Amino acid sequence: MITKEKIKSEIRAVFYTTLYFFSWFAGLYLIKILLLEEYNIEFSGFSMVLVGALICAKVVMILEYVPVPFTKTRPAWVEVLIRTLLYLIGVFIVLVLEKSFEARHEYGGLIEAFKNLKTLANDYHIYVNVICVFGALLGYNIWSVVKMKFGKGVFRNLMSTKLEDLEQASPPK
Repeated sequence: MITKEKIKSEIRAVFYTTLYFFSWFAGLYLIKILLLEEYNIEFSGFSMVLVGALICAKVVMILEYVPVPFTKTRPAWVEVLIRTLLYLIGVFIVLVLEKSFEARHEYGGLIEAFKNLKTLANDYHIYVNVICVFGALLGYNIWSVVKMKFGKGVFRNLMSTKLEDLEQASPPK
């Protein structure tokens, strides 16, 4: 049976994870706006940033429960890297499908648009998105390992600790 606390905990986790991805995607959005402003091209898509962050957050939270084979006996960085690359492949596929879907009317269907993807898509646009999402996913996966080792409240505890207390707690150099 699902309790009220479990539901609150899940909502909080989705909120903070969404906030994390939103900050990355909002940064990418801002970079695109600033670069396109140079050419007097207006760029809109803020709602896509919010929806993308929410979808990405929920997907990675679900995929955290999917075990990656042969990584349990390896160092943590192996799982982080493999998980990040697997997620990144998924992101690349979604971006390619999105570009094909946007151009389906131009080419008379989704399949034809996909075949002509090289001519219709700006490769650099896809690469920039993939690089930004790679950074977000890598950070998230590293943080998942830190959370696994030190517990859920490690970031909040660390950030609420005075710097002088942190210096005293750290071993001498």
